[in-house]
Amino acid sequence: MNEWLQILNKFLLQTQTDGLKYSSYPKDWSDLVFRISFGMGVPARIPWICLITPEMTVSKGFYPGYLFIKESNTLILSYGISETMQYEKTWPEEILSSKETLKEHMGGKVPRYGESYVCKSYKINFNGDKVDYVDFKTEKTLSENEILTDFESLLEEYKNILSIKSQSTPESGHGVFYMEKQLEDFIIHNWDDTELGKKYDLIIEDGEPLSQQYKTDIGFIDILVRDKETNSYVVIELKKNQTSDDTVGQVTRYMGWIRKNKNDENVKGIIIASGFDKKLEYALEVVNNVDVFIYEVDFRLKEFIGVV
Repeated sequence: MNEWLQILNKFLLQTQTDGLKYSSYPKDWSDLVFRISFGMGVPARIPWICLITPEMTVSKGFYPGYLFIKESNTLILSYGISETMQYEKTWPEEILSSKETLKEHMGGKVPRYGESYVCKSYKINFNGDKVDYVDFKTEKTLSENEILTDFESLLEEYKNILSIKSQSTPESGHGVFYMEKQLEDFIIHNWDDTELGKKYDLIIEDGEPLSQQYKTDIGFIDILVRDKETNSYVVIELKKNQTSDDTVGQVTRYMGWIRKNKNDENVKGIIIASGFDKKLEYALEVVNNVDVFIYEVDFRLKEFIGVV
């Protein structure tokens, strides 16, 4: 069986369990970043797989992927669109104007991701460890080759839109570039293994984290969490390609919004940055309840020992 179909079948079979771990899945695929979620804390109603470019995040981007609607055992191969922040580019108009949104396709009965567009949809039948794919419209059982062709066609379409070319060797500095762009997703996906996860809880509803890109009427908070001991809110902002003054102003502005709209007088803030400069230090001299975390990228080379 093709390796991608093995991954897809493994994903679908795991949706039938309470397992939420994903460390055994690949980190990248076909020059794209591989992302997967079965839910956080409790199983999600719609587990998903998506493939994104290094400069995008799941919360800000557009990407090919799979959405599995557990309630109806429906698998959607989708023209995915992030639910929160719009990316500067999206799928071409000729695609969007000719395809149904997930909400339209499911007759409005979909808990999340309703604005993504449907490329293909399948009814999934589980027979022990075997997965059968049935065309949503024709009710024809599809071959492995047909499933793979659908996926590869969408992947190629995506790469053509973004003019992505295969690269056997990443550019110099790729590690830092990748981390700055993917830091937010990395933190969310690895929350329990971070220092933050020891003190704070993500805001989760129906197995889906609401913390990332938390929407307010003055913008999106990068990450909003709650203190394990006090249950007060904590506003987390990432210092990405902006001045220290801008970052401090941003985190305090959102802290003010939380204080007023969530009635939380004990709200605190956290800034995550790649370094601590003098401007940031002086700005925080007169700001209460804001801490700073520094992230590091650990890049190593390991000699490859061939198989004997």
